[in-house]
Amino acid sequence: MKKYIVFIKTLLLIAFIVFLYGFASQRNKAKKIDKVAVTFENGDNLFITYETVNKLLIQNYKDIKSQPKENIFLKQLEETLLSNKMIANAEVFLSVNGELGAIIKQKTPIARVNQNGHTYYIDSKGNKMPLSTNYSARVPIVKGIREGKIPNELYTLAKLVFEDEFLKKLIVSIEQTPKKEFLFKTRVGGQTVELGKLDQLDKKIKKLKVFYHKALNDKTLNTYKKINLMYNNQVVCTKN
Repeated sequence: MKKYIVFIKTLLLIAFIVFLYGFASQRNKAKKIDKVAVTFENGDNLFITYETVNKLLIQNYKDIKSQPKENIFLKQLEETLLSNKMIANAEVFLSVNGELGAIIKQKTPIARVNQNGHTYYIDSKGNKMPLSTNYSARVPIVKGIREGKIPNELYTLAKLVFEDEFLKKLIVSIEQTPKKEFLFKTRVGGQTVELGKLDQLDKKIKKLKVFYHKALNDKTLNTYKKINLMYNNQVVCTKN
């Protein structure tokens, strides 16, 4: 008889726990969204504002803050955020206290195209990124894109400049010529740097760095207008 009593008590306890879980779950689902919290990775919201993200979150809902949580489709909200061309990644989640959260990662511009009236950024993935009315990135101007597509070699060079601290400070523009050769324009001295093709690019960049360090130390940099890196083991300069 004792065994049956213990069994019945255990069964009742399990049923009670299941009831409490179901009740809490239903209350949680029915709870209203009372707050929307937007977080930018690295605390950096240069190109898109909190207000813009909030509008994207509620654009498919009359008032997201007053909707039961069970009506919120997180995947759909993430896709809505990713429809904005400033956003690289978005994670949307719900907290137990009724807060809707969004973690936003913005795209990173590495260069700016200004060609035949078309202006846009090239982002770190090699895709087009629109300009922002909130912030203007200090990145090199890219010239020589004569079609809508971004050439792979030009993207490779722009990415190299962006990731190299020396080049990032030095280069103000990158140009691809009709012969598929490349030119730099420098911030310090205003020289034109002739790279030529992108073969042996590492060696060419090393030569450029050595030349600039020496010319700056010698205080002769401003006497040159062109720097040619296309010759083996030497830098050929044209004076003003």
